[in-house]
Amino acid sequence: MLLTDKTAIVTGGGRGIGRAIAMKFAAEGATVVIAARTPAEVKAVEGEIRQAGGHCDSVVADVATVAGCERVFRTAADSFGGVDILINNAGVLGPVAPTAEIMPDEWDAVMAANLKSAFVLSRLALPGMMKRGHGVIVNMSSVAAKMAFGLNAAYAASKAGLVALTRTLAAEASGNGVRVNAICPGPVPETHLSKELGAGLAKRFGATPEEILQGAMKGILQGRPQTVDEIAAVALFLCSEHASAITGQAVNVDGGMAFF
Repeated sequence: MLLTDKTAIVTGGGRGIGRAIAMKFAAEGATVVIAARTPAEVKAVEGEIRQAGGHCDSVVADVATVAGCERVFRTAADSFGGVDILINNAGVLGPVAPTAEIMPDEWDAVMAANLKSAFVLSRLALPGMMKRGHGVIVNMSSVAAKMAFGLNAAYAASKAGLVALTRTLAAEASGNGVRVNAICPGPVPETHLSKELGAGLAKRFGATPEEILQGAMKGILQGRPQTVDEIAAVALFLCSEHASAITGQAVNVDGGMAFF
């Protein structure tokens, strides 16, 4: 197994991409600490992992707050002695609206959930990783960080910020055996966030969510969306020794949408 004896934090682990990552990591031998805001969701994933013979713990916390981040990190550190892998996956979409219509408090909420949470958790995890001489951080960004889409300024800016944070952390930690990368998924229709985006765009353009999705498919070389399992597979690769020479990268998992 690829992650034997590793402890991994997965934020936003109660559903969607986070759930898929938690399940895959546990199946590969990691002890997984699942964090999310909804008690029923994190407990359900914890139950699935334990039923499959995996090792995990769960914590209900809002990582958009410093206290929430500290609670997640303490749970992993106190229960398992440290953190080997940090998956900063939690995030929100925010307003689907022109920039001029976005309120400052809406902007701040998106930045707190998507970007500040990754900063705070990385700040907590990095000292231990660097002291031990090993560790991996993966930040869940988006193709929205690289492409010009309207009506999502707060989300796109937060995800672009994650890419910049990824490169900075990689530069600071690489000499101590820590690797930091980002994943930039394309459309993943099975996630709550993608459904929320589709509904928002459909309302704006007087279309159905399915019509919005089909329009997006025209800009993808493979002509199809991505799945949570495809994203999780790349996260597993980046956190394994198979990716030992990869750091500071923003890896597109988008079927051919963005090319840098």
